[in-house]
Amino acid sequence: MAGIIPFDDRDGSLWYDGKMVPWRGAQTHVLTHGLHYASCVFEGERLYAGRIYKLKEHTKRLFESARILGMKIPYTEDEINRACYEAAEAQGIVDGYIRPVAFRGSEMMAVAAQQTKTHVAIAAWTWPSYFDPAEKLKGIRLDIAEWRRPAPDTAPTNAKAAGLYMICTMSKHAAEAKGYADAMMFDYRGLVAEATGANIFFVKDGRLHTPTPDCFLNGITRQSVIALARARQIPVHERAITKEELIGFEECFLTGTAAEVTPVSEIGPYRFKPGKLSETLMNDYSADTLRAPAQARVTASA
Repeated sequence: MAGIIPFDDRDGSLWYDGKMVPWRGAQTHVLTHGLHYASCVFEGERLYAGRIYKLKEHTKRLFESARILGMKIPYTEDEINRACYEAAEAQGIVDGYIRPVAFRGSEMMAVAAQQTKTHVAIAAWTWPSYFDPAEKLKGIRLDIAEWRRPAPDTAPTNAKAAGLYMICTMSKHAAEAKGYADAMMFDYRGLVAEATGANIFFVKDGRLHTPTPDCFLNGITRQSVIALARARQIPVHERAITKEELIGFEECFLTGTAAEVTPVSEIGPYRFKPGKLSETLMNDYSADTLRAPAQARVTASA
């Protein structure tokens, strides 16, 4: 724990239920439904040079995740968009990470929770690359997770819901204990799915191949990278990918708000060589995060 600054003991303020509150004063009771029953949805957003990348898309997904879980967020999407910037401005950051979270309160403590209030909090903090920069350039190493992504008729797989990340944490901890940076997960059918918090792409003969997101999130960064690739006339194939195909791919990379575009050199026994296509999309994505129409630059006073 040496050197770690706990997230409940920091200076500044965050947005909580419609107003800015002292960071250390943003308290939630231990008998909150979101803690006990995972009735919680969230987003992860990056702030680049004072602009939150794809903010409207993130907020729209937050509301859709809440809808899927039967929660009604008591604010409009525009109010949440403005609040995200307020949270960043309160911390005085122009490059960092934004975390909106919506969760059921403590009015009821049982599986049924129709009378609970939906709370919303938004915090912002500085956060560098998710993976070590030196390791990222040469390609990170992934383990193969024991846990599989669930079928869409067994879990709300289209929601960015807290409960779905339990097996991700377990898989990432197991991978890191073995010296890996992360883990790749198969789905309930045994097909390639994603990493613990990022989507995955493969390269073969100048073409991109990525799993169809039919039981995991169609990531916002994933969608951006596909658009950037197609803008360069790079063919993109969204399809089922089997374990047996892994040996034939040349390059591999992850995409996500936290991961951005991160090359992969190993997945268990499979080897890849970070190459030109991965580097090109890394650079294109980096440029895209700093490029935005004027109306996207919402401010707290808007």
